[in-house]
Amino acid sequence: MQTIYERIEYLIKQKGLTKKSFCEQLNISTGNMGDWKRGKTTPGTHKLIEIGDFFHVSLDWLILGKDTPDTVRESGVDYDLSDVQLSESRVDELLPAEKNFIKEYIAFAEYRKQKMVDEES
Repeated sequence: MQTIYERIEYLIKQKGLTKKSFCEQLNISTGNMGDWKRGKTTPGTHKLIEIGDFFHVSLDWLILGKDTPDTVRESGVDYDLSDVQLSESRVDELLPAEKNFIKEYIAFAEYRKQKMVDEES
């Protein structure tokens, strides 16, 4: 699987959905899906976050194809972050792509938090 679209198509098939049903559930136009298929555009960050959450796969797999969709599901492991020290000098050492990844992850975390609040309501 080479493209984001091909990975999305794979997930749709694995879940036993039609593309139309998938689009309806995630509020995606079939025209956008067609553009993704032709490589004209790719899903935006927020839509990728929604798709990853919908299928329970990581953004690394969805965007980059790293690992496999079965090995990137959330494991429920708690990481000990007590030793992590954030400082401006440490943030300044990050590459632009790393900073962008962190921004996307924060957006993903905020989305997940809001989704949990909405589900409890």
